Amino acid sequence: MSIMETIIDIPADHERNIFGQFDAFVKIIEKTLNVTIIARNDEIKVIGSGDNVSKAKNVFMQLLELSKRGNTITEQSVNYAIHLSLDNRESEIVEIDKDLICHTINGKPIKPKTVGQKSYVDMIRKKMIVFGIGPAGTGKTYLAMAMGITAFKNDEVSRIILTRPAIEAGEKLGFLPGDLQSKVDPYLRPLYDALYQIMGPDAYIKNTEKGLIEVAPLAYMRGRTLDNAFIILDEAQNTTPAQMKMFLTRIGFGSKVIITGDLTQKDLPTGTKSGLDIALKVLNKIDDIGFSYLTSQDVVRHPLVQKIVKAYDSYEEMQRRSTKKSEQTKIKLRKMNLKSERIKSNRYEGR
Repeated sequence: MSIMETIIDIPADHERNIFGQFDAFVKIIEKTLNVTIIARNDEIKVIGSGDNVSKAKNVFMQLLELSKRGNTITEQSVNYAIHLSLDNRESEIVEIDKDLICHTINGKPIKPKTVGQKSYVDMIRKKMIVFGIGPAGTGKTYLAMAMGITAFKNDEVSRIILTRPAIEAGEKLGFLPGDLQSKVDPYLRPLYDALYQIMGPDAYIKNTEKGLIEVAPLAYMRGRTLDNAFIILDEAQNTTPAQMKMFLTRIGFGSKVIITGDLTQKDLPTGTKSGLDIALKVLNKIDDIGFSYLTSQDVVRHPLVQKIVKAYDSYEEMQRRSTKKSEQTKIKLRKMNLKSERIKSNRYEGR
């Protein structure tokens, strides 16, 4: 294996952003791509095998372009740039960054950060109903919220309706104090958090008082027809089949519906089927309905979350294989027992 080296110019005003605190991002690139990186003045020297050096250079060039566009480079950005480089798709990260959805109340741009998120956002633009399926931290609800607020501000819809099933996450909270709104607010808190961050509490309160933004439990949707609205159903894996059918039949003219859920985090009582599972099977051939499946590669929270999701995916896959193998063994033993009983029966009849 031949060793080669290359020199990359990194402007001083972008060094800190690209290198990370204490050169943390450089160390990630070195370790993952098995190269040696030496930084001097406004340039870096990359040493290693030809293919690895080329990939490392591509990663640095993509990160530099992101930095020039005003992005704050994170560990997730670095890991994803490396992932795309290993698949020879390094240019995609810059293409993704071009898609600006809106800005938060603090001026922070909201953009898709992965190929999966970009596909999800594009599907929301094209389809009337979109199912966003994926693990925690993939931006399913947040991106849908950003798209909804953008559509509302652009007068594409006249109101935003956010809903989710009011169900405990694996524990009983008992009787909560206060009026009905106070009782359901804890279940809807994640939706409020996203609204406050993107729209700001003042704008949210103002539009809520006018009835233009509504955050409510799924049970409140029964009997209504929702026209000209951007509707988001969050935590859809916790709906029953009846609730999901009820929700989908509320949709009126001029509305757009986003249904998000994580099939691995159901909080329904044991033995209860998920309305999301049924909907994915029943509706998969309808053209105006889109299905976007996000994976652990699309997790944009702390890098540790991505590792946790992958670890659980591996564990659950191992459990599925073990269960399947156990069932196959039981079937094999059952067949052997039947065969043995048949042989005994034939011997008995032969007497």
